[in-house]
Amino acid sequence: MEQELEYFFNCPHCWQNISFVFDLTSASQKYIEDCEVCCQAIEVEYVLEKGVLVSFEAKKVE
Repeated sequence: MEQELEYFFNCPHCWQNISFVFDLTSASQKYIEDCEVCCQAIEVEYVLEKGVLVSFEAKKVE
């Protein structure tokens, strides 16, 4: 079983398609990471159930 999930979404700052890799061993996480394109901070929150992504939110950090 894979322990990571690569998830693609649009940056809330520059709207470019980017991806983050999530750890499937954690049921949920909330953290801040920079966009790989525009380097602006993004607050990421996700929830997993049995290794399946059930909730994802990425928003600007002002």
